Amino acid sequence: MKKHARYEVIERGTGSGVIADEVIRLTSRRGRKIYPEPLRLVTVETEDGGQLQFLTNQMRLAAATIGKIYKDRWQIESFFKMLKQNLRIKSFVGTSANAVWTQIWTAMIAMLVLKYLQMKARFGWSFSNLIYFLRMNLFVYRDLWEWLHQPFTEPPPGPGFMQLDLDWN
Repeated sequence: MKKHARYEVIERGTGSGVIADEVIRLTSRRGRKIYPEPLRLVTVETEDGGQLQFLTNQMRLAAATIGKIYKDRWQIESFFKMLKQNLRIKSFVGTSANAVWTQIWTAMIAMLVLKYLQMKARFGWSFSNLIYFLRMNLFVYRDLWEWLHQPFTEPPPGPGFMQLDLDWN
C-alpha cells in the first residue's frame, strides 16, 4: 500500500506473529471508486526488525497466514528474477506445456548446480559474478575446483604445440 493512502479503520484484530491486523475502507474518492469494499491491512515484522504491510481482500485466513503467504510469494518472485537475470531466460522456446516445463526444470537444475558451486568455493563468489566468469572460461581447460578456489591465478602451461613444416619441393 502507498504511504500516503487515505483510509479509515473499521475494525482492529489481533493475531500471533503480527503487529497489526485491521479491516479498513479507502476514503479517497479515487480509492472508493477503484475498490469500494472493505480491505484488510496486515502488518508483520521482518527478520531484520522492519515492517511489511499487506493489503488484501482475504478476510477468512489468519493474519499470520497472510504474512507467510506473501513472504513465500516474494521468494518465488526473487527466484524467477534471478533466473531471468542470470540465466538470460527472457521467453520460452516452445509453446507446449511440455516445452515450458522442460525449460523451467532445466533452468532450475542449472541454478541448483551453480548454487552448489558457489557454496563449495572458498573464493567469495557472488552468484552473478560466478555465472559471468564461468561463461568467460567455459572453453578454457582448467580444473574446475582449483579455478573456483583461486580464479585469478594463471593456469598451468599446457602441452606445447609443434608447428609442422610442409616440404613443397
